Amino acid sequence: MALLEINNLTFASDGKTILDDIHFSIEKGDFLSITGPSGSGKSTLLKIIATILSKTNGEIVYKGEPLENYEATAYRKEVSYCFQTAVLFGKTVRDNLAFPYEIRKVPFDSEKAIAYLKSVGLPEEYLDKSINSLSGGEKQRVALVRNVLFQPEILLLDEVTSALDEANRVIIWEWLRSMREHSDMTILMVSHNEEEAGMADKRIHIVGGKITEREGF
Repeated sequence: MALLEINNLTFASDGKTILDDIHFSIEKGDFLSITGPSGSGKSTLLKIIATILSKTNGEIVYKGEPLENYEATAYRKEVSYCFQTAVLFGKTVRDNLAFPYEIRKVPFDSEKAIAYLKSVGLPEEYLDKSINSLSGGEKQRVALVRNVLFQPEILLLDEVTSALDEANRVIIWEWLRSMREHSDMTILMVSHNEEEAGMADKRIHIVGGKITEREGF
């Protein structure tokens, strides 16, 4: 059974079709890159899977059940979306990394949080650093850590390196490779970067809201 199935998915807004008859399935542990020109519907597709947007027609099946059968909060604990521009809240990095524990009503594991920060090149003292003092690349790394402290079944990455410099992109690429080696997490990644997209074992290319190429299926 596929982990996630997208069946005949369409999305329209203001009378314009953004996605048209999208269909594919992924297995647990797959790494799928979604490529295509700007405005082709890539990010829209990811946001629909993340339940940030609602599809117009078609079906999304997760673990054999239609998406509509899941309670939204429970689903989002398993299918985690990371924005193109990091969205942090509160005052400190700790506030952000404690949040996944708070919503699960379990004690914050600061040692684990520190270890994860170090895995993306941020030292221990960053745990209590003000989010206002962080660079864009540091904020993106904190957001990624927040998304995986409790490993999701599926991690959705929406062009998370597009606004970063080369040094920060490489840090995140190395982190992704390490996550792939040490976990069975499934990753769906929208990217404009050919080298980044090449890290994936499956690929779909979307042009004008339609899948025009598939690789690895």
